Amino acid sequence: MNEFTPENHRVLPLRGFEELRVGEVFKSPSRTIGDANFAAFQTVSLDNHPIHYDLEYCKKLGHPAPLAHGLQVLGFTAAGAGLFPHVIGESLIGFIEVSAKFLKAVYPGDTLYPALEITELAPQRTTGIVAMRATVHNQKSQLVLDGVHKYLLKLKR
Repeated sequence: MNEFTPENHRVLPLRGFEELRVGEVFKSPSRTIGDANFAAFQTVSLDNHPIHYDLEYCKKLGHPAPLAHGLQVLGFTAAGAGLFPHVIGESLIGFIEVSAKFLKAVYPGDTLYPALEITELAPQRTTGIVAMRATVHNQKSQLVLDGVHKYLLKLKR
């Protein structure tokens, strides 16, 4: 066995931009969203709309419970929650773009299944852009969020 060094302690072998492939999927662990998640997001976002925390208000509008904030659901697609950052390591320059469509309501008690799929690899002179489809399904297999992330990576030289 090799002598331990922090530099060699990797979750996965590193891969550069050139080794990524369109169609690769990076799943994040599933999470059941609960009241504590709602309260924490409300605290951080300062969003005080009653649709996100007032049960009686929501019932009057025909919802069985408060709705998760769209940005809260989008947060579940953060690449850092999965293995992608461990694969690309220090070649990541930055997260450069995001867009999302919110397709279904998310309520307390829903379990969310996020994934990122590489849809495009655009090499440039010294960098490359990785476009990924971001999806979140719920426990009923319904697509609740569909979006795009873009990351800028250094090319090997």
